[in-house]
Amino acid sequence: MVRLDGGTFAMGSDRFYPEEVPVRRVRVDAFWIDETPVTNADFARFVAETGYVTFAELPPDPKQYPGMDPALAHPGSLVFEPTLWPVPLNEVSWWQFRLGANWRQPLGPGSTIIGIEDHPVVHVTHADAEAFARWAGKSLPTEAEHEFASRGGLEDADYAWGDELAPDGAMLANYWQGAFPHGNTLEDGFLRTSPVKSYPANDYGIYDLIGNVWEWTDDWYGQPKLEKKRAGSCCIPENPRGGLRGGSIDKREPVRIPRKVLKGGSHLCAEDYCRRYRPAARYPQPIDTSTCHVGFRCVVRG
Repeated sequence: MVRLDGGTFAMGSDRFYPEEVPVRRVRVDAFWIDETPVTNADFARFVAETGYVTFAELPPDPKQYPGMDPALAHPGSLVFEPTLWPVPLNEVSWWQFRLGANWRQPLGPGSTIIGIEDHPVVHVTHADAEAFARWAGKSLPTEAEHEFASRGGLEDADYAWGDELAPDGAMLANYWQGAFPHGNTLEDGFLRTSPVKSYPANDYGIYDLIGNVWEWTDDWYGQPKLEKKRAGSCCIPENPRGGLRGGSIDKREPVRIPRKVLKGGSHLCAEDYCRRYRPAARYPQPIDTSTCHVGFRCVVRG
């Protein structure tokens, strides 16, 4: 782990997506953070010692999902598959719910983590990440802690390394190059996840906070708001937390699943689709949903 002394920083961005505004000054206390995301090897040790079974390895309970056909209640998880040609980006046709996909079989039956033990573990829900953190004597980071660590001390920079995505053509994170979701030019060498530490650490000595996999935080998703201050007050919010459980849920959905904040973007973020390979980027992930591009890392406070 890497120890960060904490401090005050400008959280958010007003240059990309509406959910990242407003830019506001916040402060976080000192904490330790994992140098890398939790890897397949790390998670395998946890499972071997505890016998833990992840959400994706269990059949869903139809009672929890009104209208679900009980015949379809099989274990599985969401797997990305590139399309063969350009498709409308609002159709999200590149995701498949694949029976048998889980952290042990990241692409479904027949796949394995052998040979990718040093890649981030994926197909984990928020509860799975929490269970690992408790076993390790750690916690999941808050959104503010993750963003503070990701910025590496750079104030108001778009990326974790500065204001250019690929300075002098250098690939500094695992993200999608080319036309999404069919034309990855693989300039960074990876279609899916990459081994941790494949790219340089940020100025705090932390790896993979940008790209590779999205990372769970412990904050409920909500639109950031400026703190109300008394007249003449110079106070800066300390250790801010996210919204209340159940906030910012799409009421059009038949089942209203609470969402937690993901940070950091993933290998599926692209310039023409999802420019969220940035410290300020955030995404609302249903707590019962696992995918092939979401992982986590842990913190210890104090």
